[in-house]
Amino acid sequence: MNRTTKFAVIGTGAVGGYYGGLLQKAGFEVHFLLHSDYAFVKRNGMTVESVNGDFRLPQVNAYNDPKQMPRCDTVILSLKTTANSVLKDVLPYVLKDDGAVLTLQNGLGSEEEISKIVGAERVMGGLCFLCSNKVGPGHIRHLDYGLITIGEYRADGQPAGITPRLEQLGADLESAGIPVQRVEDLPLARWKKLVWNIPFNGMSVVENTLTDELMRNPETRTRCRTIMQEVISAAAACTRPIEPEFVEKMLADTETMEPYAPSMKLDYDRGNPLEIEAIYSNPICAAKAVGVEMPETEKLYQQLIKLNPER
Repeated sequence: MNRTTKFAVIGTGAVGGYYGGLLQKAGFEVHFLLHSDYAFVKRNGMTVESVNGDFRLPQVNAYNDPKQMPRCDTVILSLKTTANSVLKDVLPYVLKDDGAVLTLQNGLGSEEEISKIVGAERVMGGLCFLCSNKVGPGHIRHLDYGLITIGEYRADGQPAGITPRLEQLGADLESAGIPVQRVEDLPLARWKKLVWNIPFNGMSVVENTLTDELMRNPETRTRCRTIMQEVISAAAACTRPIEPEFVEKMLADTETMEPYAPSMKLDYDRGNPLEIEAIYSNPICAAKAVGVEMPETEKLYQQLIKLNPER
């Protein structure tokens, strides 16, 4: 395949470092925006340990100033949503006029926020089912999974279908060994991701434990299931029905995965702000707007507000 697509990665952590690393390894031109790791990565490159095979990139295109970056065809946005205030000073410098932003951020509302900066027609959304951690400067450890679900954003919230642009992006990612699912309905995919993210991110923080212990303990497992069912009900009320058996599938998948610290648990342990607005407040508000309450989810949200290091 012709590796002509030029990528920028904004947020070179567990997600952006892993996927961006795979793209560079496959021969694509990739430009990484870094913050705390900039000097180390500029000097030493990046290392990716992966269940699919370890690799090292001795040299990468590393930047700490978006104004120094070339304009790219696809900007992969993998910053935490808590850092979105910087995007207005980043995206205009790194995105080509005919390029697109692929946001891999958690929760609801990311695409809408980005569209205010670059325009709705230049926004795509992606959801990662990935167990990956940043374990040191320029050092990513990939533990399991890796699928990206991608879809086009529409400002009116309607399904956008499978466009030629979406097909091409999927082909680029697949050529780098990244499994891809293309979806016609991005909001539905976002709600399906929340079925897992809402219970397991928050519960790992309030219980101070990993996914395996949440599944082993009957009380926490039951609470996770209750929250998942609330998300399913909220999604249906927001015209995005999800099959009820999806809850049991997610629980079964979690039971078989390696003991895992979700991203919110890692942020909490490091004293970083938690992504509670995108993952909790936005879905709760969307449900309330159509007359649906999420009491157990709201209780978890309130617990996280009290624990948030940002307070």
